[in-house]
Amino acid sequence: MATDKESPAAHRSGCPINLTLEVLGDKWSLIVVRDMMFGNRRHFRELLSNSEEGIASNILADRLRRLMAEGVISKADDPSHKQKAIYSLTEKGIELLPVFAMIGAWGRKWLPVSEALSIRARLLEEGGPALWDEFMEELRVEHLGAPPPARRSGPGVRARLQAAFEAMAGGQENIPAA
Repeated sequence: MATDKESPAAHRSGCPINLTLEVLGDKWSLIVVRDMMFGNRRHFRELLSNSEEGIASNILADRLRRLMAEGVISKADDPSHKQKAIYSLTEKGIELLPVFAMIGAWGRKWLPVSEALSIRARLLEEGGPALWDEFMEELRVEHLGAPPPARRSGPGVRARLQAAFEAMAGGQENIPAA
């Protein structure tokens, strides 16, 4: 159950789908969260330069402000560089992972996706809730400073997803299991 809800008059309706779309309903907001979640892009320049979709700097700045205002991400000074900020997913943002997994599964089923770019979605779909929970634990460590869970053997979820993408993009047939 969400807390600190705004009054219903501030929204078109109290429908949970409508309310979610009011927060995430434009493609750029979802792309920014995706890039933070799956690409571990945490600085403005990384989000701007590494955007496959080519987001404009003014759009990126606007979406970062909106996502912060909605509590999906947070911003802090980067301790490694005085003039940089580091963006982090909040718990609210991390809990979007299953939504992204389902969007990816739907897109793989119904749209003409690229094999290389859809491999992560396939592995998330196949891994299901257990894999999503493991990845959300990793994100909590990275973005919220949570203590690491008991060490699992092998690489983390993001590393496995990235290795699968690189193998697919490089034309390799052996895709590591998630």
